[in-house]
Amino acid sequence: MVIATLFILLFALMLLGVPVAVALGTTTLLTSFFFTDMDLMGIPSKIFDGLNKYTLMAIPMFILAGSLLSRGSSAHRIIEFAKSLVGHLPGGLPIAAILASIIFAAVSGSSPATVAAIGSVMYGAIKQAGYNEQFAIGTIATSGTLGILIPPSIVFIVFGVTADQSIGKLFMAGVIPGLMIGAMMMIATYFLAKRSGFKAGKRASFKEQFTAFKNAFWALLIIVIVIGGIYGGIFTPTEAGAFSVMYAFFVSFFIYRDTKFKDLYKIILDSAQTSSMIFFIIANAMLFAHFLTDEQIPQHITEMIIEANMGPLMFLLIVNILLLLMGQFMEPSSVVMITVPLLLPIGMALGIDPIHLGVIMVVNMEIGMITPPVGLNLFVASGITGLSLKQVIVASLPMTTILLIGLLLVTYIPEISLWLPRLMYG
Repeated sequence: MVIATLFILLFALMLLGVPVAVALGTTTLLTSFFFTDMDLMGIPSKIFDGLNKYTLMAIPMFILAGSLLSRGSSAHRIIEFAKSLVGHLPGGLPIAAILASIIFAAVSGSSPATVAAIGSVMYGAIKQAGYNEQFAIGTIATSGTLGILIPPSIVFIVFGVTADQSIGKLFMAGVIPGLMIGAMMMIATYFLAKRSGFKAGKRASFKEQFTAFKNAFWALLIIVIVIGGIYGGIFTPTEAGAFSVMYAFFVSFFIYRDTKFKDLYKIILDSAQTSSMIFFIIANAMLFAHFLTDEQIPQHITEMIIEANMGPLMFLLIVNILLLLMGQFMEPSSVVMITVPLLLPIGMALGIDPIHLGVIMVVNMEIGMITPPVGLNLFVASGITGLSLKQVIVASLPMTTILLIGLLLVTYIPEISLWLPRLMYG
């Protein structure tokens, strides 16, 4: 009765258009008041204890660092470097857009920011090269989803805090799946362009490649410093976030000099608004998770699944279907916060590595970013191109298929996610 009431009320509120964070908090409070003896006076302290985590400080840091670099010329410099490497291939410009998205994902940690930064520059260039607009925007919208898979990823931080797992291991677990899916996109783009009759262009000389690399060097260096620093044990993910802010500020204001001090207030305000939204979701989701744990709902579901003799393969299939459906309607961090308390105990009981489950979740959330009705990347892509939402959705379908294939590979070949963390951490 309690479980049914909880989830019926939650999804009823979301269908009515109530924000996810408010729906989570309201559902938990009402169910607790009418069906349990939970001490409601202790709820504020539980929320505070949930948010009072050192690791969560990394979220506003990486958001601010991404905003600082997105506002300046870093994206343009990364794009020019990517074009110098692959621009001569059939489909060279769309492939360059994918490669630039992979690189910028490791700078911004945000999927919408990657789409906006790369798409605003590459969309027009791809069209001018003779590609149709669907080909151009479909490539940009889908490759931008890598922003939440390739570290540093805000969604990985949220999962790590919720599941009590190492953020460093999660970051490393996202590297190979991110590069693999990005490579699959580039290969598919190459053959699609070749089939459409696009020929190979002039290869950039080594001098031109070196010049492009030199111009993008300071933007690229943040990847080496932040990710290398975490992997090398020089600093924690939270310390890496703080360092990335200082580095992004120095590069934007004193090296590239393309960001003015008058822009700083707007950059900080936008970053604070985004961070506040995420933390409001986290606070209410932690309350929801506490209720689930207090009522032993995950344990009951785990026992039911084990008694039904459901194996890991079938469980992961159900997980993917559930997450794909939820990703169509909810923001990634919300989905993670809601589902981890339910799915993680079951997965661990079936022998599934929590790090592997985290990567599966994030890849599902990638797909959710480009699926209607509320895929955020679709709206960003529509906004920067002027195309209708329907046109962007249709244009994204070929690369969405690539993402689905990548999801299957990541789901059923755990070593894709786990090899690097095991290599680095033992």
